[in-house]
Amino acid sequence: MGPQQTEVPKLPIPGVKYLIAVGSGKGGVGKTTVSVNLAIALASQGLKVGILDADVYGPNVPLMMGTRENPHSIGERIQPLSNHGVRLMSMGFLSPGDKPLVWRGPMLHSVIQQFLRSVDWGELDYLIIDLPPGTGDVQISLMQTAPITGAVVVTTPSEVSLEDARKAINMFNQVRVPVLGVVENMSYLIAPGSGERIDVFGMGGGQKMAQTMGVPFLGELALDPAVRMAGDRGAPIALKGKGDAEGKGFHALADALQARVAKSGMPKAPTMTMED
Repeated sequence: MGPQQTEVPKLPIPGVKYLIAVGSGKGGVGKTTVSVNLAIALASQGLKVGILDADVYGPNVPLMMGTRENPHSIGERIQPLSNHGVRLMSMGFLSPGDKPLVWRGPMLHSVIQQFLRSVDWGELDYLIIDLPPGTGDVQISLMQTAPITGAVVVTTPSEVSLEDARKAINMFNQVRVPVLGVVENMSYLIAPGSGERIDVFGMGGGQKMAQTMGVPFLGELALDPAVRMAGDRGAPIALKGKGDAEGKGFHALADALQARVAKSGMPKAPTMTMED
């Protein structure tokens, strides 16, 4: 390795206690579904929660959270939208429809910094950052400039997904962001009628990978058509509460995340008030 470089100070986000990055090594593993349901589950416990949709090329948070309004500004501060008790900001609010964004590094860095520092997030216990898949410009820009409390890596049990999830974990390690744990999504399907468990994408891969790489395993989430349908209609399944068979997995994930943060003694991200 070369000479040790001096790290750039990571400026706090006004009013935000914990910044949790939700990432994956590849697309198609349900990362945004995990992000929005995790946020709703946390908010159901009386916590103040926001979601920053950092997936600028595929911003699905507006659809899943059931709002398509246009944000407005007060002075120089962008006001986040809010639905289901969660504050929201996404490129999908600013560039709706099917028109693709053809942006490269500098422009991506600029919009992510605006979402972090020009949005009036207010007082938040958790700001969930839904990262794009992979290990590219958006991820690096965030990790180098924001005081991320820790990361959650989403995978499926399949070897293809696990291979890319390992890359995501290594990326977080390289930029010194603690990995709070691995979530195995689409772990199994419960067959209608018989109740038989079907391991569509394999079995136990996420837990084994987490153990091998020395990171916590936060739990399994079922492959459930009800989860997909709820997200498509803008009413995520976690809204049904922790007593619901279809939504309870996300509430268990919220509990596991908070326990992990507390057990690790991870400090709150430094905060400042607007007067500071």
